[in-house]
Amino acid sequence: MNYYIDFLDFDPQQQGDEYLWKAYRPVSITEQGGDILLRVPFVRQAPGNEMAPHPDGGRQEHTIVVRYYEPGIVRVFADFEHPGNTQPADSDDMLQYSARVKRVPLHVETDDNCLYASTPDGVRRAVLSRPEAPTDHWSDLLPPPQETLDLTLLPDGKTEVRLAAYDHFSPPRYDALPVAFCQKKDDQLWATISFECRPDECFAGTGERFMKMDLSGQTFFLKNQDGQGVNNRRTYKNIPFYVSSRLYGVYYHTTAYGKLSLAGQSTRSVQFLSEQGLVDAFIIGGESLGDIVRGYRDLTGYPAMPPLWSFGVWMSRMTYFSSHEVEDICQRLRREHFPCDVIHLDTGWFKTDWLCEWKFNEERFPDPPAFIQRLRAQGFRVSLWQLPYVAEDAEQIDEARRHNYIAPLTETQRTEGSNFSALDYAGTIDFTSTEATRWYQQLLRRLLQMGVACIKTDFGENIHLDAHYQNMPARLLNNLYALLYQKAAFDVTKEVTGQGIVWARAAWAGCQRFPLHWGGDSASSWDGMAGSLKGGLHFGLSGFAFWSHDVPGFHSLPDFMNGVVDDKVYVRWTQFGVFTSHIRYHGTSKREPWHFPRVSDIVRRWWRLRYALIPYIVEESREACRSGLPVLQALVFHHPHDKTCWHIDDQYYFGRQFLVCPVMNGEGRRQVYLPEGEWVHFFTGEHFEGRQWLNFENIPLEIMPVFVKAGAEIPVFPYEVDCTDDMDLLKSQTLTIDNRFSGYPL
Repeated sequence: MNYYIDFLDFDPQQQGDEYLWKAYRPVSITEQGGDILLRVPFVRQAPGNEMAPHPDGGRQEHTIVVRYYEPGIVRVFADFEHPGNTQPADSDDMLQYSARVKRVPLHVETDDNCLYASTPDGVRRAVLSRPEAPTDHWSDLLPPPQETLDLTLLPDGKTEVRLAAYDHFSPPRYDALPVAFCQKKDDQLWATISFECRPDECFAGTGERFMKMDLSGQTFFLKNQDGQGVNNRRTYKNIPFYVSSRLYGVYYHTTAYGKLSLAGQSTRSVQFLSEQGLVDAFIIGGESLGDIVRGYRDLTGYPAMPPLWSFGVWMSRMTYFSSHEVEDICQRLRREHFPCDVIHLDTGWFKTDWLCEWKFNEERFPDPPAFIQRLRAQGFRVSLWQLPYVAEDAEQIDEARRHNYIAPLTETQRTEGSNFSALDYAGTIDFTSTEATRWYQQLLRRLLQMGVACIKTDFGENIHLDAHYQNMPARLLNNLYALLYQKAAFDVTKEVTGQGIVWARAAWAGCQRFPLHWGGDSASSWDGMAGSLKGGLHFGLSGFAFWSHDVPGFHSLPDFMNGVVDDKVYVRWTQFGVFTSHIRYHGTSKREPWHFPRVSDIVRRWWRLRYALIPYIVEESREACRSGLPVLQALVFHHPHDKTCWHIDDQYYFGRQFLVCPVMNGEGRRQVYLPEGEWVHFFTGEHFEGRQWLNFENIPLEIMPVFVKAGAEIPVFPYEVDCTDDMDLLKSQTLTIDNRFSGYPL
């Protein structure tokens, strides 16, 4: 089967309706304003299973722009929808360049019959043209290969990232094309770009992938959607950015639906298909994966630092239904000295459960400002659930429709209601509209002015695709929607409270600027825990610093709403949560620790450990905000050349000093890989040399294997507290991991 039939979703038998246009060798290479412009012919291919130029001809010339930026970024751009456009945008909703990003002019030079693009320091950043491969002609059994675009990028001046110019079995049968575009039967243009990969190359990132660490061999559809758990291919957070074990990364700058094959369609190529006639790829080099992720943040923005209180425990369930219920829980948390900072109200604070009107039910929550202030006096912040859709029965529906604050549905869909499975929403708030955004922010402003500290920006993965949005087609908005939604909530929260934060589920490129995100609706099971961690590690390799998950999983099995969580799952997930950037308890049934009386004392001790570690967590969070590191770091961040680490997705660095190995089974078994270095068991004080596997059996429920680097100095808060209001970080002390360290007492 030919490449363009399978990967490009292209039917070659559509006579005259769909065509594939293949890039040939450039006819000219020029300099313009510091860019290199390649004038490239694209030749229409004939219908059929054998690729060949169309017998009736067909040739278009398009310009491919090669641009260089410090620090170590090469950009390849071609706009097939607007052929005269040779000036790619340097700022939009996704692109927010840091001060480190500077355009550096390229110039063309010749050496050994090759053309190169070099920066003024003499470093070659691209190979633009090279001699044709030698041949020894003896047979006409197969036609000669068509011309091709052979272009190699060197973002750091060393690592070669070459377009997949020669990925074919025989000249008529291609597995990948370097650059091409499809002319679809509905007059849309789709574009593709492919890069060579090596047989042993590994890949990671691309969003919150609930998969193994090495993503090679996988193909993903980059369309945000409700993941419905953490154990399948769907995901709430697609990020069109991947990193390679060869120490480069690629960011595809688009909002369109796309397909990304990481040596999946062809083991020789990484291939990207965009449902838009545009190629805009940033190839990022660096000495480490941290450098590469930082380069991506240099392009799309750095994370904001969350407030201190957010690092404490968040308590929630689905859902609390009255102020009396909430205050009873908060009082018991304090009475039994379970330290906690945030109480989250999920779907039940409205007049009708799930009917989001951005107003408290004043019968069940009388005098909301006084209620919030009573909780605040006890050291609790309030977080509120809501979503970006307006229901048919919401009191705001007429106003929203009258002013087009929700995108109006098409005439054919106007009477058919929502396209959101079993939930009926009349429309999606149109965040492409300034007026609609201000209207939404005013709804939140009233709540924030009451004293609410955080808005849970739930959903946002799906929008009504059968609607007219003011400033963007629905098919280009769906992926970007999460960013516009979260920015609106983040900005108004910071404006009113002085502290920027959201609790978000969906994401696209750039959303890392608006922390924080959690992993969605995981099952309260060992596989739900394992899937959550896999997703979090890939998410950190996708540019995000802060990430959390529902402890101890969101829903039960087999009864989604009413199952009882196993004590061991509750404790082991708690331990995992303590060593996560943020920790929140949430789910479809009871989550408060006293509902697990056999293990509640263990949980209390782990919560106290969490608060003791907050000075360290804050220190590592600040580092994450200014570097390319997340708080939860896959081992490959520190050991990219250790092949073992490219296959480990069940342990991680927590900051730069801890190695955390959650127990994810009921038998207390755990294999641990210690990478290079000297390691100390945090709870026993035992010393171990790295680059070895350890086998643990019958691990006590109150202990999780956690290791810390020998010689590390860990800032800790030595006093027991009920919340972060009681913490003066200037009173933190240093825990030195030396030969005198005999283990941290729980």
